[in-house]
Amino acid sequence: MKRLTRHSVTALAAVLLTAGALTATAQAAPAAPSGGDPTLTDVYIWATDVRLRQEPTTDSNVLAVRSTYWLDAVCQKQGQYVNDPAVGGNSWWTAVQEFSGSDIAWVNNLYLRGGEKIAGVPDC
Repeated sequence: MKRLTRHSVTALAAVLLTAGALTATAQAAPAAPSGGDPTLTDVYIWATDVRLRQEPTTDSNVLAVRSTYWLDAVCQKQGQYVNDPAVGGNSWWTAVQEFSGSDIAWVNNLYLRGGEKIAGVPDC
């Protein structure tokens, strides 16, 4: 009986730890920072080490690398198809600015909250 109880407690502890880990990874995005262009849609990079590129292709220059970060979306268009085994594939890219008037960079929509094509962001 003691052995069954010990196994039950161990199993329960493992379930609770797993549930806690899932809760930690599914946290809501932090509030969008102020200072962006109020006429543009805010988009959130949910992943880590996402490359912002000069053009909507993985062959273009990397302008910056961001993790869990808010940006202003200028527009979106189809570019090179990107396949990430962890999250899927997508050919839609969004032109983004870090703050009003900053240079434009491109990020694949796989790494932005909002799905394949992001509502509220116009086509380029």
